[in-house]
Amino acid sequence: MSSLPTRTVFCAQAGFEAARQLDALPAGHPSGRLHGHGFVAKLRCALPAGWAVFPGGEVERLRGELQANVALLDHRLLNEQLPNPTDVHLARWLRDRLDLPSGVELGVQSTAQQGALLDSAGRSQLWRRYAFQSAHWLPNVPLGHKCGTMHGHGFEVVLHARASDASGDPALNHDDLDAVWAPLHCQLNYGCLNDLPGLANPTSEWLASWLWERLAPQLPGLVTVTVFETGSCGAVFDGTLHRIWKQMTLDAAVRLRHAPDGSGLRRLHGHTYTLRLHLAAPLDELLGWAVDFGDVKSAFNPIFLQLDHQPIHEIADLADGDTARIAGWIVDQARHQLPQLDRVDLFETPGCGAIVSVGDVALAGPM
Repeated sequence: MSSLPTRTVFCAQAGFEAARQLDALPAGHPSGRLHGHGFVAKLRCALPAGWAVFPGGEVERLRGELQANVALLDHRLLNEQLPNPTDVHLARWLRDRLDLPSGVELGVQSTAQQGALLDSAGRSQLWRRYAFQSAHWLPNVPLGHKCGTMHGHGFEVVLHARASDASGDPALNHDDLDAVWAPLHCQLNYGCLNDLPGLANPTSEWLASWLWERLAPQLPGLVTVTVFETGSCGAVFDGTLHRIWKQMTLDAAVRLRHAPDGSGLRRLHGHTYTLRLHLAAPLDELLGWAVDFGDVKSAFNPIFLQLDHQPIHEIADLADGDTARIAGWIVDQARHQLPQLDRVDLFETPGCGAIVSVGDVALAGPM
C-alpha cells in the first residue's frame, strides 16, 4: 500500500426497480401519482482489517451486503415498505438494515438527474443534475493551447444541498433546487460564457465559483457545486476550496491471490476499471485553474501505461491484485508527478471499488 498516510474507503452499488407515490407533495404534483424508477443505491464505508473473508475481499462482500438489502425493495411498491418513500427516507431505510461499521455514507439515486445521500454523520443531502449548452474560450492560456480558441461543451452541473434543518425537519426538496437554478439556466444555456459578467475567464473552477456566489444566498444549505466540463473532467467548489478531477478507463487482467480456492476472484480475470484522479490546489491567478486537465493527463500517462492492457498482479507491489491496493499504489506513484493529487477512486465495476485519499480529504461531489 502507499507509503503516504492514507485513508481507504470501500464502495458498492446495486440497482432495483420499484414503484412509489409521494403523498406529501402538493396536490397535482406528478410524483404524487403512482410511478416507478430504476433506483441505484450507493454506499461508501471504511472497513476494519479482517472484516472480509479474505484480504482483498472487501468489495465483493460489501457489494453482497448491499445487494441483499436492495433485494427487499426490488419490484415492489415502496409505500408498502415505508410510509413516505422519498430518496432520503429510502437511504435511511437501507442504512438502518446494513450490518456495517459506523461512518457509512449511503446514497439513493432515483433518476440520472436526482437523488439523496446520507453523510457519515447521518445528515441528509439532496442533489440534482442540470445540463446546458454553452460556448467559451480561455483568454489567458499559452499560445497554441486548444482552449484558447472559441469552442463549446455540453456542460453539466450537480448541486448538493442539505435536505433538513438543525431540528431534522425537511427544509428542501428537489423542486426548490429547480426554482433557484432556473434563472441561471436561462443565462447559461445556448450562450457564450465569456459574455456573462464575472466570467471573462470561464474555466470550470471559475464557473463553479460564479455559480456558488449566485446560489448560496438562496440556498443556505448549499454544500457543493460540481461542474462537469466533459464526461471525464470537471471541478467541485464548496465555498472555500476548489478541487478538480480527471477520469479515464483502463483495461487490465488481475487475480486476487488471497481469494479461496474455487472463487472466481482467484482465477485470472479482468476489468475495465474506471479511474478518477482528484487534485486540489489554489487557483492560478492568471489562468484561473487549479491544474490544467491536459497537464494531469500528460503527467499521469507513464503510470497509466504500466497498468493499461497489462496483468496488474504481476507488478511487484500489486501481487495481491485487489482494487484498494491498486488505488493506493497509484496514489504513491502519481504524487511524484502530481503533488496536488490527494484522492484516487478506482472502480472495478460501476460504483464498486475503493477510494484512497491522502490525509482526511472530504469525499465531496457526486457519489
